[in-house]
This record gives sequence, C-alpha cells and structure tokens, in this order.
Amino acid sequence: MSKTDLSETRRSAFSSCLFLSGATASGKTALAVRAAKEIDAEIVSLDSMAIYRGMDIGTAKPTFEERAGVAHHMFDVADPKQEYSLVEYLKAAENVVRDVESRGKRALFVGGSPLYLKAILFGVFESPPADPALRDSLRRQEEEERGSLWRALREVDPKAAARLHQNDVKRLVRALEVYKLTGVPISEQQTQFDAPPIVDPRRVFILTRPREELYRRINRRVEIMIQDGFLDEARRLLASGVTLGPTASKAVGYREMAAVINGEQTLEEAVERVSQSTRNFAKRQETWFRSLTALGAQRLEAQGKSSDELLHEFVDAIRALETRA
Repeated sequence: MSKTDLSETRRSAFSSCLFLSGATASGKTALAVRAAKEIDAEIVSLDSMAIYRGMDIGTAKPTFEERAGVAHHMFDVADPKQEYSLVEYLKAAENVVRDVESRGKRALFVGGSPLYLKAILFGVFESPPADPALRDSLRRQEEEERGSLWRALREVDPKAAARLHQNDVKRLVRALEVYKLTGVPISEQQTQFDAPPIVDPRRVFILTRPREELYRRINRRVEIMIQDGFLDEARRLLASGVTLGPTASKAVGYREMAAVINGEQTLEEAVERVSQSTRNFAKRQETWFRSLTALGAQRLEAQGKSSDELLHEFVDAIRALETRA
C-alpha cells in the first residue's frame, strides 16, 4: 500500500471521529465518560501504554467503575512483552471505529499519546518491514559502544538524529534500519507531518489546566497509584517472569517500582522520580498540543469550572462542530 493509499484509509476511517486529549492527569477520563453518555459515544483508547494487559495502575487505565455504562475499546489488547507497533494500533483502531459507527454510535478517542494522535491526523508513511537480524546487529552495536547508533545516524540522516535522543535506542534502530534497507533517510520519507492534516483538527479537543495545578494533580495521582497497589502490580509482573518489551518498558514508573523491589532505592525515592518523570512527560505533551491548537484544535480550559460546566462546554462544542459540518 502506498503512502497516499494509507492516508486515504486514515481519512475514511477516522474523519467522523472525535478526540479528547490533554496532558496526563488533566482529567480526560472522567470528562470523557460523562460526555460519551451525553452524545451516545463509545470510547477508544488513545494511549500507547493502556494497550498492555496487566499494566493497569501504572498506566492509569479507567477503573471498572469508571467504565460502567460506556463501552471502552483498545485497552488490554497486547501482552507487555510484545512490541505492538503504531501500524498495528491504527489497523485495530480502524476496525473498532467501523464497528462502533455501524451501530450508529460515535467513536470518541481519549488519551494523551502524541504519536498516536499525529498518526491519525496526518497518516503514516509506508515503511519497509522489520529486519530482525539487522535490528539485533544494531542493538548489539549499541550495547558494545553506547552512543554509536546516534553517531551513525548523524552521519547519514542528521535531521533524524537532531530530533532523537541518544538513549532512544528503539527509534535509532528503526531510523538506521530504514536507511540501510532503502538507501533513503527516514527524515526524507516521513514527510506527512509537513502536509495538511487529513482529519479535521477541529475535531480534536485539548483539556488544559494551569501548569501548577496540573503538577499538583500529577503528584497526587502518583500517591494514589501507590495507595492502590502500584508496587504490588509491578511485583506481580516480575514474579510472572514477564519481560517488558521495547514499547511497554517506556511506561513511566515500572522501572522505578522494580528498583524498589530489588532494593536499589526506597519507595519515597521512587515516588519522587515517577512524579518528576511524569511532569516532564506532561511538559512534552503540552508542547505538541500547542502546535496542534495552532492548526485548529479546540482548547477546553478547566480552570475555574465545575465538572458540570466543563461537561456542558465540551458537549456544546461537539454539537456546534457537527452542526457546522
């Protein structure tokens, strides 16, 4: 399938969907569940970590109580040791959307993973299939000499190297793999973000809070996760022999919990590190959301509003959007 064909698939699959995004701990889940009941929608996860089974507390999945009365999709679809790709997510999400819409309901995507949202809005380029032997060779190279992949990428694709961190081995491997298999830098192939979006950005709503308030909510969320058994959840994963795959291992908090279990740090130290990592992630999310707002995404300002007021504003904005359409 060509890049154009895939973009058309994205357009037909997602053009009628609604999207609620925002930084972690901004309150998306509670707002989405109430809104879904108002507009007869079903919720589709837009979270790259909620797809993994057994990683519930650490990824802040909606509880069974929160899910009551509203169908939820794209949760718990992969094993944590599995490398679940972006393309796999998109294909599965397409099937979900078709099913939801065939029953006369709306699909409301909810989550804060910028990569997933970017892919839906702009499409993805057709990349060569993975070459396991080449990937293993590149990973061994990095294990033998830290930083070697980034330096190698800088030589053949300086644009890609400039946007990737030296420790982001997964994406460095992929960038070098694409170059070695095609002879063309991945930065020259990933041009979909330079083109206009193929899904109307006005269908995206960004829930925002002042940074100080958001950081307090993040800190409180981490405390609640510990109270709810995050450490025990990590202990069960370790005891079951599960080795987190390349994607799942990026979930904030699990490495820190493992370090506590292994006696490498105290729980208090882990809580502070998880909180700081989550705040850093929220800051990166907000950078992407600002660029998306400039394209037409609608902001939902939570400051100074009750949950009822915020709900009414969200639902009214959806209805106004669909009236214009």
